Amino acid sequence: MKEKVVVGMSGGVDSSVAAYLLKKQGYDVIGVTMQIWQEEDEFVQEENGGCCGLSAVDDARRVAQMIGIPHYVMNFRKDFKDKVIDYFCEEYLNARTPNPCIACNRYVKWESLLKRCLDIGADYIATGHYSQITKLDNGRYALKCSKTQKKDQTYALYNLTQNQLSKTLMPIGAYTKDEVRQIAEEIGLLVANKPDSQDICFVDDNYGEFIEETTGTKIPKGNFVDPEGNVLGEHKGIIYYTVGQRRGLGLSLKKPGYVIKVDKDTNEVVVGDKQDLFANVLYGNKVNCMSVPEFEDGMKLMAKIRYNSPEVPCRVYMTGEDEVRVVFDEPQRAITPGQAVVFYDGDIVAGGATILRAANENM
Repeated sequence: MKEKVVVGMSGGVDSSVAAYLLKKQGYDVIGVTMQIWQEEDEFVQEENGGCCGLSAVDDARRVAQMIGIPHYVMNFRKDFKDKVIDYFCEEYLNARTPNPCIACNRYVKWESLLKRCLDIGADYIATGHYSQITKLDNGRYALKCSKTQKKDQTYALYNLTQNQLSKTLMPIGAYTKDEVRQIAEEIGLLVANKPDSQDICFVDDNYGEFIEETTGTKIPKGNFVDPEGNVLGEHKGIIYYTVGQRRGLGLSLKKPGYVIKVDKDTNEVVVGDKQDLFANVLYGNKVNCMSVPEFEDGMKLMAKIRYNSPEVPCRVYMTGEDEVRVVFDEPQRAITPGQAVVFYDGDIVAGGATILRAANENM
């Protein structure tokens, strides 16, 4: 009897080719598109685009028909609002910079989708992410970097659990993007040259207005201050700023100014020099160990502090049951509360955490 796998189909080329490859490998494949904007009209959905629009459903349905698999739409609107949109807004209101893609992956694309699919008799779920899953000698499941570093998506998937990994297939992690598009062209998929979706599908660049409208909260203005507390000007609300930001401050300074801290308690945005952005230590919580059951004190790993940052050497220390202290070999720029720090052991994801704060400490 064939093993049954439900493929999350966004209507893009990656998930489409993933479904094709799994069928070719002999699985009983079912395509599912997650509908998370059902109450919006078609125009608004098309504006947001990506994996959330009506065109995603239409494209996925056409692909499924072409490769000969059933296709269904599942409504995850409530899960998405609770786990992604509400989290996104709350983090900004608390002067942190969220990563909604990580939250969506863990709690919607995996937790909610996996449960529903297992309930209907599936053995696995699958996605079109550029990542691979491996079972290590210690018996644990872990993510392995994809064939193409340029498109690698392991950073955004570090928070998956052992159970989720054990029931997930990621068939395109062994291919480059060009190879995936070539496969799509060879089998005649209409989405072969469809552009990649944007990172955050539910909001454009104007995060502030979105948060105010969604939460019904009028964000108060406050002061820009320098590191000594001297007032530099007025800001339009803490949700409009993030650590490392330089543009859009509206300040007349004698030299470039950068956001080095957003302080919810004082409603201040601290602006300093470029060198003020660097720190050699970060503290994090909400730890997820992946390749190891727990991090050993002083464990030498490589770390990424944002999706597009390079891996850098560090040492990891557990400072509590769910907290880590990360010491970098060299100071890092713009360590941002709310973002993720993800640890790598070679091409294997060791785990990660949510960044609480940065610090400069004498070693």
